Amino acid sequence: MGFWTLFEVASMPILEVLIISVLGAFMATNYCNLLNADARRSLNKIVFIVFTPSLMFASLAKTVTFEDIISWWFMPVNIGIVFLVGGILGWILVKLLKPEPHLEGLVIATCSAGNLGNLLLIVVPAICNEDGSPFGHSATCATTGLSYASFSMALGGFFIWTYTYHLIRVSGTTLRAMEAAAIYTDSKIPNKDLESNEETSLLKGEDQDQMALAVQSMKSIDADTESQAIVPQLSSVHEKPGTFWDRVASILHQIVEEVLAPPTIAAIVGFVFGATPWLKGLIIGSGAPLRVIQDSITLLGDGTIPCITLILGGNLTQGLRSSRIKPLVLLGILLVRYMILPVIGIGVVKAAGDLGLLPTDPLFRYVLMVQFTLPPAMNIGTMTQLFNVGQEECSVIFLWTYLVAALALTVWSTVYMYILS
Repeated sequence: MGFWTLFEVASMPILEVLIISVLGAFMATNYCNLLNADARRSLNKIVFIVFTPSLMFASLAKTVTFEDIISWWFMPVNIGIVFLVGGILGWILVKLLKPEPHLEGLVIATCSAGNLGNLLLIVVPAICNEDGSPFGHSATCATTGLSYASFSMALGGFFIWTYTYHLIRVSGTTLRAMEAAAIYTDSKIPNKDLESNEETSLLKGEDQDQMALAVQSMKSIDADTESQAIVPQLSSVHEKPGTFWDRVASILHQIVEEVLAPPTIAAIVGFVFGATPWLKGLIIGSGAPLRVIQDSITLLGDGTIPCITLILGGNLTQGLRSSRIKPLVLLGILLVRYMILPVIGIGVVKAAGDLGLLPTDPLFRYVLMVQFTLPPAMNIGTMTQLFNVGQEECSVIFLWTYLVAALALTVWSTVYMYILS
């Protein structure tokens, strides 16, 4: 496969994302007014509760088997390394460039969480179907590649809806605290009565009234938080438990609460159906008694990618006008995602292959390398919408990372194929 052919294949999915994003941006303008802020919030709820779980269940139940899960054991390790290294690099970036406190989680999330499903579902089969593909017969390659991409999407979902979800959730809590503190500060009225003293102020209850106003304002802000419509907020985020076991119980409660997110539950159920032959037989095949259910779920899952991409474009219209993200922070994210992580990915996959930890299929190794090269997961945009934090900044980050991905993903794909050929 020549360089320009590869360039066309790798850039097409990114261009599709950009075209749909432009449509979403147009739908969010005052001229069209179809994707205003309220509409995007409502659509995000549907994506979170219905579309994303449907996509994950349908893909896994159909393509993944128990033998696949055993033989592909290194893929979750590889994704864990991506999140670990990306998170460390994002944390270093935060410490060096010092973005706004409520944007720290967003920066770390965009450095660590890649688009491990949507793009792979498009890119890998497209490469397989090209003439001269180095991965064998196109039909077999496309089927196997779809299984790899589905497995990657499910594993990425576990990491994204636990680790990344926690980062954005904490950022939302930080922003609520900052807003409440600002309101309390603004509510303080200087005492200009020259005859008054501290006792007079206390007798009049001015401080108590100001505190009540701040508390009421905080409640009003929390009532508008979109996440409360989907997931319950932890009341003890900033509390310090009295004992070690209280602290452990609080952490376990938070982990369980985040693992019970609908996409994660759907991935678990999809694994169970895919790994259990008689359960898979109920929903897969021409004579399957429950095939209509699988087809219905697949139909719902097909709405995930276009809806997320439209929301991304809708958020972009506001982000271009009011984003406060520093250019150096944006440049740092691009450097982490498209320069440092791909080099580390080549080293990790080469070392694992030399140690005999990987299957001999070069397509599997290609997918592992590409996992280090992808732009940020679009689900991060869904999370910022859910918790009403960093939406504009996230949109600008997505704009530039996906624009650069059109070139970076193409170049690195060429390098990976050269290494594996």
